Amino acid sequence: MHILIVEDDDDIADLVAYNLERQGWTTSHAADGNEGWEQIRTKLPDMVILDIMLPGMDGLSIFRAMKEHEATKDIPALFLTARAQLEDKLEGLQLGADDYMTKPFSTKELVLRVRNLQARLRSRASRLIVRSAPLVLDKNTLRATAAGESLELTPTEFKLLACLIEREGRVQNRYDLQQELFGYADTTQSRALDTHIKRLRQKLGPLAERISTERGVGYVYRSGASA
Repeated sequence: MHILIVEDDDDIADLVAYNLERQGWTTSHAADGNEGWEQIRTKLPDMVILDIMLPGMDGLSIFRAMKEHEATKDIPALFLTARAQLEDKLEGLQLGADDYMTKPFSTKELVLRVRNLQARLRSRASRLIVRSAPLVLDKNTLRATAAGESLELTPTEFKLLACLIEREGRVQNRYDLQQELFGYADTTQSRALDTHIKRLRQKLGPLAERISTERGVGYVYRSGASA
C-alpha cells in the first residue's frame, strides 16, 4: 500500500513516514497543498494523510477536490492536524473524511488507524473494478486488460478510459473531462485531452471505435460499437 503524506512540517512527515514504512507500507511526501493535490490526481495513492493548515491549498480544499473527481473520490483520507477544536473535527468528518487525528499524536495509534483504514479499503475493492467486456480495469492497481491481455496505459489514460466506461452512452463534454483528468480546464489542456484520446485509441486497437467523437461537444464510450 502506498500512502501520501501531505504535511508542511518535514520533521512530522519524516516521523510519520518512518513509522508507516516499518509496517511495510511505502510513502511519499508533499510539503504543500498544491503539490499534494498534484500527486493525488496524477499518482493515485492508496491512502492520503492530510494536514489542514498547509501552504497553497489547505487540507480541506484538497479533500473537497478529491471527492469531486471520479478517479480520487474513493481514496481514503486521514486528517492529521493541529486543529483540535470539535468544530474542525466535525467539519472534516462531515466532508466524508475516513478519520481525524490531532497533534500531538501517538505514532502507535496512527499506525493502528491506518491499518483499520487499510482493512476498510480492501472491503471497497470489489467496487473498484470497472468492466466492459472484454475490458477490465482495476482501480486498485491501475491495471487494464482486454480479453486477459495487459494494456500498457499511463495513469491519465487509465483514468480517462475508466471515466468514459463508467459513463457509457453519455456524451462527456470536454470541459468535464479536463476537470476530471487535470483538475482544471483551459485550451492547453484541451489539446492535451485530444492527445490522450488519440494514444488511448491506439492502445485499444480494434476496441478503439468504442470511443466516439461528438463534434463540438466531447467524447462518448459505447460498448456496442465493437465486438
